Amino acid sequence: MVIAGTVAAAVLAGCAGEADPVERANAQVSAKEKAVADAQTELTAASSAFCGASKDYIEALDRYGDVLNDTAPTVGDVRDAGADLAEPRKDAVDSAEAAVAANQALQQAQQELVDAQIALAEAEAGSTGTPAAPAPAEPSSTPLATTASVERVEQAESELAAAEASVTDDTPLKDAAEQFNSAAVALEVAWLALFADAGCLTDEQAVEAQAAVRAYTSALQQDLVAAGYYTGDVDGVYGPLTVQAVEDLQEAAGLPVTGTVDKATAEALQATLTELGGAAAQESVATTAAIQQTLKLVGFWDGPVDGVWTPELTSAVQAFQTELGVEPTGTVDAATIAAFEQAISGLQEAASAPTPSPSSSDG
Repeated sequence: MVIAGTVAAAVLAGCAGEADPVERANAQVSAKEKAVADAQTELTAASSAFCGASKDYIEALDRYGDVLNDTAPTVGDVRDAGADLAEPRKDAVDSAEAAVAANQALQQAQQELVDAQIALAEAEAGSTGTPAAPAPAEPSSTPLATTASVERVEQAESELAAAEASVTDDTPLKDAAEQFNSAAVALEVAWLALFADAGCLTDEQAVEAQAAVRAYTSALQQDLVAAGYYTGDVDGVYGPLTVQAVEDLQEAAGLPVTGTVDKATAEALQATLTELGGAAAQESVATTAAIQQTLKLVGFWDGPVDGVWTPELTSAVQAFQTELGVEPTGTVDAATIAAFEQAISGLQEAASAPTPSPSSSDG
């Protein structure tokens, strides 16, 4: 009987301990705090994997663009290069999905922590008879990237797939090179925008430079809209619709139809907008001013940002193209935009690289 009574007392004491609501609530909060920390670690790793995979895909797209810019690419070259995109594309998409899932898991863990903290406050209030503390704020839902960036990538993927499907053995590839290349460039630039939007590009200079190059294309698109040549979204992506609008403007102005913007094309666009008058005329210098601002940011223009295309500006564009490794035509085309965006993606990496100490230098 003594033994039985001792066991019963121990069991009851244990039950009483387990039944303490404050201790149980505290334990739940501790567990949920650890779950949040673990989820944050998983998200950091998933985000890093996405940044790496998307950078690899962007570089693959850049190589694809190099094939399209060759002097005489064949249909076979384009098909082979397109097939080489499959694996890095899958890795980028898979890593994006994993990052989204990790972000959702973190949000769920944060919500469960808030619920546990509320339960603890209620338990403490019940045990002391004092009012509960104010409820913790609900966790805010922060997506990894904006919906607009994701949708632009999806649209650009569809445009490139359509361009690839249109290539047959009878396709005069040389004649369609700028249109076809623009689809690849649009996809590359869309992924670069997503790359920056997801926080992979954090250096302030790099973000500012990317904003400048998007501002140029957006200004060009807006001016083409005002002039009646562009009907697509003003999204800052130099894609097939932008190229077509530039070509239509050039054809109407009696200029060589290239789909690229040079001094003569910029002047033709400005003249068209001036004829329209009003707000269109006031904004007609926006595209050239955006070029000047972009070149100024990267150290290739020290003249005024006044929207006037001069021979000196053409020389500055050529110098910048030489630096980027694209043909120094002095015109702004999809390849130049893509090369600039690609260069921007390396700014943060270069800025964050450790500086060698004197002891580790040569000599």
